[in-house]
Amino acid sequence: MPEVEFVNLFAVAAIAVAAPLLLAFLPPRLRVPAVVLEIVAGIVVGPSVLGWVDADLPVQIVALLGLAFLLFLAGLEIDVHRLRGTVLRLALLGFLLSLAIGLLAGAGFGAAGWVASPLLLAVTLSATSLGLVVPVLKDAGKADGTLGQTVIAACSVADFAAVLLLSLLFSTAEGSTGSRVVLLAMFVATVAATAVAVSLAARSRKLGETLVRLQDTTAEIRVRAAVVLLVAFVAMAEAFGLESILGAFLAGAVVGLLDRDSSSHPRFRVKLDAIGYGFLIPVFFISSGLRLDLVGLVDDPAALARVPLFLVALLAARGLPALLYGRLVDRRSVAAAALLQATSLPFVVTATQIGVLTGLMSPVTAAGLVCAGLLSVLLFPAGALALLRSGRPAPEAAEHRVEGP
Repeated sequence: MPEVEFVNLFAVAAIAVAAPLLLAFLPPRLRVPAVVLEIVAGIVVGPSVLGWVDADLPVQIVALLGLAFLLFLAGLEIDVHRLRGTVLRLALLGFLLSLAIGLLAGAGFGAAGWVASPLLLAVTLSATSLGLVVPVLKDAGKADGTLGQTVIAACSVADFAAVLLLSLLFSTAEGSTGSRVVLLAMFVATVAATAVAVSLAARSRKLGETLVRLQDTTAEIRVRAAVVLLVAFVAMAEAFGLESILGAFLAGAVVGLLDRDSSSHPRFRVKLDAIGYGFLIPVFFISSGLRLDLVGLVDDPAALARVPLFLVALLAARGLPALLYGRLVDRRSVAAAALLQATSLPFVVTATQIGVLTGLMSPVTAAGLVCAGLLSVLLFPAGALALLRSGRPAPEAAEHRVEGP
């Protein structure tokens, strides 16, 4: 058996423990999302600054599992029952507008020699961190109102479409786009058939009683089944020549669709969060910081200047589509929605890593985009929460209702 050292993985795990503890002792005004501190810590202890920790094989393996679980939990948050009527139309139109703005930005950055593929940049700018948006809406008491439903639907469509486009157009596997479209259709059909089979099996009374009996024992049967589905979809995506992130995302969406009635297993999603956010996902973000080419970014003033421009492009691509909500909510809510939709980091990290692997993006450009994503997470949710809290609470009846299907 080859000798494998776990010193670097231990250091990464220790950072994952220290980051939330440090945030807990900071004043509320200074607190930032833990993901920001994890990436920054990875940069500081990594080759770019102190050189104490490297992203060796054990770290890379756990980080890959963390990426899969991150996309799985993102898919789990999508509520397909809200994607209908006016909110769905606005979400689709907003995403198309994001792509158009992203292509314009990509063309400009491409003319400057900063990016090799304007389309890749457009896709990178088109997603939103749904996991960071929902807590802000809940804190402001807007998650179940018109604003919350509209923003959550827009973020859900953006996340799904961005993952789909990234996997379809920029897969690291060989093959033409046309062949990938055929393989994608086959993969989606396989996923749908699997979802139907699992749904039919779940209707069995005997099986349901068995699941309830084993779900909170050491068998943890529901968690194991979810992990099996995740690994199966990731393996199928790779077998079809698609990106593994698409399989992970769809696995989460299928589990979320099948898990509509959680009254008999209320702790199921908490356990999945514990696996992901308790260990795997922090390793992914910290390792992303370890691999960030900060030295190349800082050494070149022209490269460093890309960060604010990328941040403006992100705000334009995802923020401007919020103007479509002007007939549903007031101006303050539209501004808050623009900031929330422009909050993006996990997908930016994923897309830039694929861009570097495919040779369509330089490490310096990837670092600039990740830094812009870090700034969006630091600035935009706080600004949106301030706008939502400072506005006078209008009665729900005063809001324009969202149309049904």
